[in-house]
Amino acid sequence: MEAITGTSIGVTIGITIILMGFCALMTGQAVANTWRPAGQLVPYSILLGATSRFLGFALFGGELLSLSGFIFDTVILFAIAMVSFRIVRVNKMLTQYPWLYERVGPFAYRSREGVE
Repeated sequence: MEAITGTSIGVTIGITIILMGFCALMTGQAVANTWRPAGQLVPYSILLGATSRFLGFALFGGELLSLSGFIFDTVILFAIAMVSFRIVRVNKMLTQYPWLYERVGPFAYRSREGVE
């Protein structure tokens, strides 16, 4: 696993998943709450992935220029941001338009019967 991430498992869990994962969670919520498109999460996730790489390097001596580690971090952070984005967007749609939509699951909604 260290060959892929460029750091130890503990650093990957602590920095990438817990610390930067919280930042990705908040980023997804912010993008959804301001009605921006989900595509904006891509550049934000790239920046969060670069920050994760730098923190692992500066604090724990991990590899800074590990391409596989950067891609791994960025993909994990993008997934967290997308899940957060979708949950907030569904809740926002259901809260603002309860007469138009009904919940299908935590990530989906549909039009109510009889509403055109």
